Amino acid sequence: MQSFKIKENANLAKSYTREDWQGGYQSLKQEFDYWIDDIEGQIPPELQGTLFRNGPGLLDVNGQPIHHPFDGDGMISRIAFVNGRAHFRNRFVRTEGYLAEQKAGKILHRGVFGTQKPGGWLANIFDFKLKNIANTNVIYWGDKLLALWEAAEPYLLEPHTLETLGKEYFHGVLSAGEAFGAHPRFDPSCEQDNGAPCLVNFSIKPGLSTAITIFELNLAGEIVRKNSHNVPGFCFIHDFLITPHHCIFFQNPVNFNPIPFALGLRGAGECIQVQPNQPTRIIVIPRFPQRGKTEVKILEVASGFIFHHVNAFEVGEEIFVDSICYDSLPEVEPESDFRQVDFEAIAPGQLWRFYLNLQDGTVQRKLIEGRCCEFPTIHPANVGRSYRYLYIGAAHAEFGNAPLQALLKIDMESGTRQLWSAAPRGFVGEPVFVPRPDSQQEDDGWVIAIVYDAAHHRSDVVILDASDLSKDAIARLHLKHHIPYGLHGNFTSQIFAPK
Repeated sequence: MQSFKIKENANLAKSYTREDWQGGYQSLKQEFDYWIDDIEGQIPPELQGTLFRNGPGLLDVNGQPIHHPFDGDGMISRIAFVNGRAHFRNRFVRTEGYLAEQKAGKILHRGVFGTQKPGGWLANIFDFKLKNIANTNVIYWGDKLLALWEAAEPYLLEPHTLETLGKEYFHGVLSAGEAFGAHPRFDPSCEQDNGAPCLVNFSIKPGLSTAITIFELNLAGEIVRKNSHNVPGFCFIHDFLITPHHCIFFQNPVNFNPIPFALGLRGAGECIQVQPNQPTRIIVIPRFPQRGKTEVKILEVASGFIFHHVNAFEVGEEIFVDSICYDSLPEVEPESDFRQVDFEAIAPGQLWRFYLNLQDGTVQRKLIEGRCCEFPTIHPANVGRSYRYLYIGAAHAEFGNAPLQALLKIDMESGTRQLWSAAPRGFVGEPVFVPRPDSQQEDDGWVIAIVYDAAHHRSDVVILDASDLSKDAIARLHLKHHIPYGLHGNFTSQIFAPK
């Protein structure tokens, strides 16, 4: 691994091999529970709390491969930091589908992104039941640890043991099968709750028109506000943004043809096609409609595809939105192998800023970062507010599309960049920013990420100084195994380590 500041003339040679990258997409079937003893550097003693991560831990069921990683069963990884030490534990979420398939030793359910039951189309025709895989995010809120998958209700876990306790319905506010999104936003100071923090989440029920439901939870983990809104057209939305007064959704320009899915020929996700000649719609919904602000505004901007956003904040009558935008969404083909993806043939995700004028309904946009990047994080106190620093997974090279091998810090005021790279044999996941206790500066803290080390077929927990990513890592915690490439997670100041 190496650290350096970005140079003007980037080396355009490949920084990775496909074989190294593929190693991170092997199943991890064991469940571990141990103190991490193989450490380079020193864990900062002030770093106290727990990092939870979620992602597909199984890429096959008893040797039968799934078609896409997004169909893999959720596995929670927990890294607890206490007094300069760290403890690791991982467990699969015992969903109904996971237990049934492990008992049967074969795939029993169709996956959204193309995984089919054995037996061809006749075994899958008119089977619309999807397995809740609980594999996308994990949050600790209201003294509850929740594994999230955006198409169904959360699973409740015991944070010390990671035991699966069952589905969570928030005292009956959520109904059976009702979705609860996998990308909540944590408002650090909610006006409706006298400045107390709250959690904001959403769900969508797509169709010819789409119902968007917004949930707001207090510190006790209770849903205290729930509002639904109908918008025209089919919505495929993974992430959203908040400001103190609005929720913002980007409605990707896609079309959904359910016939191949109904006939057992393709997964539901394979039936989504981007419409490049149609605009992206930006849906702005007031957070507190009971105040009389009920108007939903829909703005339009040139076509693009967005999975993840960085942040949004209000400046007068404008809302600034920073997002990772793609030219298009690569289609998932029925006979394709995700491990053979041709990175060079796909346009990279890039960071754009959108300027939404709510008075005249116009949108302007500007490219902020052209380097391939994904999975952003910022200081939690700046969610929905103006901010200066962001941290994001990035490609090692300045140009072109490639796997994420680096972490990039962008100063949104000065425009300066710092890059820490794990190339040539390291591959990074989503970083998490953890502020130093009682810090006064926005970038005073640590950036923590899981890095797959292909040379040793293991994963490292890497801790960086967030104030200067050009320095080497503060600590590298070498795990005894790899963690398959994950999706999302969060840090809590609560410590869930063995006594």
